[in-house]
Amino acid sequence: MNPLDAAPRDPSLLRKAFGCFPSGVTAVCAFDSGIPVGMAASTFTPVSLAPPLVSICVQDTSTTWPKLRERRRLGLSVLAEGQDAICRSLAAKEGDRFSDVDWEVGEGGSVYVHGAALWLDCSPYAEFPGGDHTIVLLEIHGLKAEPDLEPLVFHGSRFRRLAVS
Repeated sequence: MNPLDAAPRDPSLLRKAFGCFPSGVTAVCAFDSGIPVGMAASTFTPVSLAPPLVSICVQDTSTTWPKLRERRRLGLSVLAEGQDAICRSLAAKEGDRFSDVDWEVGEGGSVYVHGAALWLDCSPYAEFPGGDHTIVLLEIHGLKAEPDLEPLVFHGSRFRRLAVS
């Protein structure tokens, strides 16, 4: 067995290593004071069936999460293949993140992205510290799934397509 390298102190090296794992991409959004507020999150994970929970991880420096955590309901949209421009828009640090995004408001103020593979109606359930991120558990109250849509996949710092075998 080859020896392992020590854990890198350079965040860019660790980010490159984490990029070896493919992930889906989600949009977490809500309606706040008459406007949609949202962000992209690629650290989405199903957690529990009873109660129904999912998790996302949010950078501690996020200026969007403090606005979203105060909302009663959040819309979590699992983005579909071809929605990479939407992901980039929702991840932008400046400007109107929703200017080129087709969306709708659900009951309770959750916001969903049209064309997504999955919509989850969620509420904040718990938060835990996780280094330079916060691990957020969201409780699911409703869903709409489009299982025939291929997911948007992020791997190696770029968007990719799933191959049919």
